[in-house]
Amino acid sequence: MQYMLEHFAVSIAAITGVLAPRGKAVDLFGVLVLALVTAFGGGTIRDVLLGDLPLFWMADQSFVLNAALTAVVVFFLVRYHALPTTVLMVADAFALALFTMIGTRKGLAFPVAPSIAVMLGVTTGVAGGILRDLLIGEIPLVFRREIYLYATAAFGGASVFVLLHQYSMDAKTNAIVSTLVTLLLRLAGIKWRIRLPMFRPKVTLPENQKENG
Repeated sequence: MQYMLEHFAVSIAAITGVLAPRGKAVDLFGVLVLALVTAFGGGTIRDVLLGDLPLFWMADQSFVLNAALTAVVVFFLVRYHALPTTVLMVADAFALALFTMIGTRKGLAFPVAPSIAVMLGVTTGVAGGILRDLLIGEIPLVFRREIYLYATAAFGGASVFVLLHQYSMDAKTNAIVSTLVTLLLRLAGIKWRIRLPMFRPKVTLPENQKENG
C-alpha cells in the first residue's frame, strides 16, 4: 500500500511539474527536469536530513521511470487538449496531501521527536513545489498571498498523523485520515479563499514628519 501511494504521489507531482511552466516556452527536456524536481525535491531533502541513503528514488529506479513517463505523456497531451488552471491546483493539492503523509510517516520511523516528524512531513509536501517554482522564475506557491492554506494544510495533516500515531491508531486508517485532512484543508482554502493574517508591521513616522504632517 505504501509503495503504491508513493508511486501515485510521484505521478501527480510530475503532472504539476509539467503544467507549471505554461507560457514559459520550456522544451521537453526542461519539462522533464521540472517534473523530476517536483516529484523528488521534498523527499530528497527529507532523506538527506534523516541520513537515509541511498535516496528513495536512487534505491528504486521505478520512481524515476514513473515520473519521466508521466511527464512525457502529459507534455504531449496538453499540446492537443488545454487543461484549466484548476487542474494544476487540484493536482498540486493531492500531491501535497500524499507527500505530507508519506514524509510524516517516514519521520516517525526514525528516532526523531514528533515535532520533527511534522516538520519532515511539511518539507516533503512543499519543498518540491518550491524548487519547481524557483526554477521557472516564479514566487513559490507557499509564499503567495493568493494561494490559500498551502503549508498550513500540510502542517495540519502532519500534526493529525502524529497525534493519531501517538494514540496507536491503525496505520492504514491514520494514513487515510491525515491525507484527507491536508487535502480538505487545501481545497477548502482554495474554494473559500481562507488565508492566514498577512504580516503588516505598524509603521511609526519620525517626529519631524509628524510635525510637518
